[in-house]
Order: sequence, then structure tokens, then C-alpha cells
Amino acid sequence: MKRSYVSVAGIALLLAASSAISSCGIDNKTEKKEAPKAKSEKTTATLPNYRYVDLDTVLSRYNLAKDYNEEMLRMQNNAESQMKQHENKIKNFAATVQNKMQNNGYMTEESYKSDERKMANMQTEAQRSMQNLQGNLAQAAEQAQKTINDSINAFIESYNKTRGYDAIFFKAATLYINPALDITDEVVEGLNARYNKVKK
Repeated sequence: MKRSYVSVAGIALLLAASSAISSCGIDNKTEKKEAPKAKSEKTTATLPNYRYVDLDTVLSRYNLAKDYNEEMLRMQNNAESQMKQHENKIKNFAATVQNKMQNNGYMTEESYKSDERKMANMQTEAQRSMQNLQGNLAQAAEQAQKTINDSINAFIESYNKTRGYDAIFFKAATLYINPALDITDEVVEGLNARYNKVKK
């Protein structure tokens, strides 16, 4: 599906033109007629042939996005836990070295240098482990974002085949857009129905 883009100014003009309804009234001493009331809500048939989606709402309610978010939190917590383990291991070993120094536990300078090298290796290993974990987390987050975006785009394309809208915008791309054009709930419902069906 080719994406359609309309300028913000164009949107404003279309909305203004489609909602302009003039009213008039007669007021004199003997007779007073009420001006006809403008319609507060437009029917679907009179709305412009485009709609919008609030992406933040979609991401907060789409079960696929929520599942990925939980997975990212688990990975982050795991990385933080492993980092803490490395820190404690190095801290404990450093305390052991310090204790041996204070109690003349090193019989030779070489044994002390050996422990120094061991602690340096522990620090290097901790840094390497953290870099790997952070790299894996970043890669997983990037893949999750791509999967979610692809899923939303594929659904919108399929969804619009039965609707025939000229354009579907993200709400964040507009300065103002008529709330009657919001299809976020429909999109969330459709996304979750499809995703939950696949999961089963």
C-alpha cells in the first residue's frame, strides 16, 4: 500500500471546510426565531476519507508490544543481576587481598602480584561480560521494535483493504485532527485478535 501524506496546513483547511456551517437568526420585538443548530457530530459518510492512529496508545495496549516490553525488562534485570554478581566477586576478592596484606599473608612479592593479576583479569572479564550483555540487549530491543513495526504496518495495510481510506496518519504527525477520525481502538482490537489467535 502506498502511503499518503497530507500537509498539516492541508489537513487544517480540509477540516475547516468540512465543518463550516453557517447559521442565521431573526430578532425583533414581536418575533424571535432560533437559528438552526449546527450538527455537533458528523456521520461517517461526511467525514474526510482519512483516519489517524495514536501510536502511543497502540504500543501500550498491543499484546505483542507488551510481551516484548516484559522480555526487555527481564533481560535488563538479568544484566543488572550479573553485573552485581561481578561487582560482589571483585569486591570480596579485593577484601581478601587487603586482609592478607594486613596479616602478612603474602610470603613473597610474587604471590601478591599473582593476586593483583587475578583481580585485574576478573575486572576485565566483568567488563567483557557486561559489554556482551548490553550488546545482546540492544540487538534484542532493535529486533523487537522492527517486529512490532512490521506487524502494525502489515495489519494497517490489511485493515485498509476493507475500509478504503486515502490515508491513515499517526496522531503525533498532526497539530490538530478531528477526534472523530480516530481509529485507534479498532486497530488495537484487530491487532490483539490476530496476535492472540497466532499465540494459541
